[in-house]
Amino acid sequence: MFKPLHDYVLITRLEEESKTAGGIIIPDNAQEKPSRGKVIAVGDGAYDGDDKIPMTVKVGNVVMFAKWAGSASEIKIEGKDYVIIREKDILGILE
Repeated sequence: MFKPLHDYVLITRLEEESKTAGGIIIPDNAQEKPSRGKVIAVGDGAYDGDDKIPMTVKVGNVVMFAKWAGSASEIKIEGKDYVIIREKDILGILE
């Protein structure tokens, strides 16, 4: 499996709803990429000089991340699509 380095997080996107609250079906070509995902792997944390900054997110967390985050960092591992982003691009953990 892939192990991110430093403060990087490997995420698999979770599908967004394809229907609005009013029941209107959104066609696939009009849907935005999901900005919600499940954390698959995390790095060990960043360093500030000699001090290690621990990671806040853990494997299994469902997170919201910035829509622009990971746009250049989409990767494919064993045929599956993932996004790799820095922890600072994660907006929050869904509980």
